[in-house]
Amino acid sequence: MCNSRSVSSSLPRPEVRPHAQPYGALFEAPGSAAFSAAGFVARMPLSMTGIGIITMLSQMRGQYGLAGAVSATFTLSTALCGPRISRVVDRRGQSRVLLPAAGLSVIAMGVLLLCARYDAPVWTLFVSAVLAGTTPNMAAMVRARWTHVHRGSDRLHTAYALESVVDELTFVVGPALAVALSTALFPEAGPLVAVVLLTLGVLMFVPQKRTEPPVLQPAADGAPNVSALRGGPLVVLALTLVAGGTIVGTVDVVSVAFAEEQGSPAAAGIVLSVYAIGSAGAGLVFGALRLTVPLPRLLLLSTAGTALTTLPLLLVGDIATLSAAVFFSGLFFAPTMIVVMGLVEKTVPPAALTEGMTWAITGLSVGVALGASVSGGTVDRFGPSGGFAVAIAAGGATALLALTAQGPLNRSLRANAVERPADEGRAKSVLQPPGRKQRHAAPIPLDHDARRAR
Repeated sequence: MCNSRSVSSSLPRPEVRPHAQPYGALFEAPGSAAFSAAGFVARMPLSMTGIGIITMLSQMRGQYGLAGAVSATFTLSTALCGPRISRVVDRRGQSRVLLPAAGLSVIAMGVLLLCARYDAPVWTLFVSAVLAGTTPNMAAMVRARWTHVHRGSDRLHTAYALESVVDELTFVVGPALAVALSTALFPEAGPLVAVVLLTLGVLMFVPQKRTEPPVLQPAADGAPNVSALRGGPLVVLALTLVAGGTIVGTVDVVSVAFAEEQGSPAAAGIVLSVYAIGSAGAGLVFGALRLTVPLPRLLLLSTAGTALTTLPLLLVGDIATLSAAVFFSGLFFAPTMIVVMGLVEKTVPPAALTEGMTWAITGLSVGVALGASVSGGTVDRFGPSGGFAVAIAAGGATALLALTAQGPLNRSLRANAVERPADEGRAKSVLQPPGRKQRHAAPIPLDHDARRAR
């Protein structure tokens, strides 16, 4: 068998061994710090644009309904376009796809800002928002690079943990930054800075050929080239994150409503910060562990914890108890996200990995939007307690979906334990970054979870 650390690339690999600082060990791979930093800049706009559009249009047009509709159009467009763009990335490579996709998004967002500034017809806002949704899912692109750099290593688990914390950071900092810019400077400032960050981030990310994953195409006798959603447990994993995202969206809305009911609107920021701290801290600790529990069982345990920790929301009586409740609720969010991404990496064909990760992240984004929408209506009718009920229902759905996924996940892991090494041995690199020699992907040995699933 070939060396388990060799893949279809000339990228140098550091020796994989236990490390006293697991997060520092991630960046021993050449180029890892550079693509991680560029990816952070490039992914910030996704968290800024939606709320930035709402803040901009509500000030310029004075219509919150219109602002919310245009923002929802942008969000829906990113949810629909993101996986398809990532599928093209899997087929043609990051360097060939990211610049055109991001360029179209930047131009469309610029048109949207001009239409808002010069009072263009309403339909132009919606058309621009649809086209702006072609922004690539940079979180998936960064995870694909980590997978390429650390495939077959325990460090991949730590890399996914780091990415979950970075996601938390962007969705805490991004919206606040967009609102602050649009209210303190001028209405278009938030979306405009998002456009600038997307442009700079992608321009820094794409030239880094050393860590770009090669494009793998199944051999003629391999599986047909179909969507990553077909023929695997990815649908259930994405739905699990939809349910988990619903809890996040509900916490966002209910925290604001509850703080206003308590006569302290500013306290909502404290509550949401506590929620993010709990999730990010748990993610960092979880990523540093070397676990021996199979991933499907970890998914069941983490989602069961997610469901149970929504129940204390029923006991909330003031800001302090709400903060404590959401802190414990957040403890299981990042670990669940890490486990789901690990399962995506092990169950989705390598030639469709970016698409698979994008579907999972899209599920989370859809869930956040769904939770905010459903809980908003429930809060209007029943008050904050109605919103808490939405979170509890979503927690139960998360655990139920994870239970349903156990069979498909174990079957997929058993199948991949046999098929993936052979498939990757047959796979050929059809699009290599300039300057690389074409090399075949080396087989990856059976990992711990695949062996345990047998």
